[in-house]
Amino acid sequence: MDTVYQGRQRKLLLYANKNGFFYVLDRTNGHVLVAKPFVRVNWASGIGSDGRPERLPEDGIVCPEAGTNWGATAFSPLTRLYYVMAHEKCDVNLSAANSKKKRPEEEDGKKYLEALDIHDGKIVWKIPEMGPVEGKRNGGILATSGGLLFYGDPSGDIVAADARNGKALWYFPTNGENKASPITYTINGKQFVALAVGPNILSFSLP
Repeated sequence: MDTVYQGRQRKLLLYANKNGFFYVLDRTNGHVLVAKPFVRVNWASGIGSDGRPERLPEDGIVCPEAGTNWGATAFSPLTRLYYVMAHEKCDVNLSAANSKKKRPEEEDGKKYLEALDIHDGKIVWKIPEMGPVEGKRNGGILATSGGLLFYGDPSGDIVAADARNGKALWYFPTNGENKASPITYTINGKQFVALAVGPNILSFSLP
């Protein structure tokens, strides 16, 4: 993404990693401009200026299991926010060093639609998502120039939300698993949004 950042024009790379950190990089030289957690992180205290994690001792629980996955993230030039479907869940990780400890109890996971400020990496807002979080429910997010977000939630609904605050404006129940990221296209000047759900591809026209 090319934009004005920290007072000057930059070529950026925005990336929410499975390790739980949100990165803003200068893609011309790899310099780390921002690296902040967007979910609970207990395996590192932060990311150094060299891009390397500052590791913490293991205690048998690793957070996150996967902060996000391969589903598309999105950036809106209107709000200047970065959107990601975040997964709050920790994982039991018993190693030789702590194998004699009692196996910790796993916590139930939760997914959130999050909006991140690209300038400081802070979470501007987060919306809890309903439905199961396990399995192949890693749908991505689409941001439109009209100020909307489209995504598939864990319950199987297709959702349109306000990009400013995440407020849901429209739902369409599919009774399927959302595994893909939405796309948008136009035909004869009419805009459509399409999303693969289960074995089907659904397409909706925008007013």
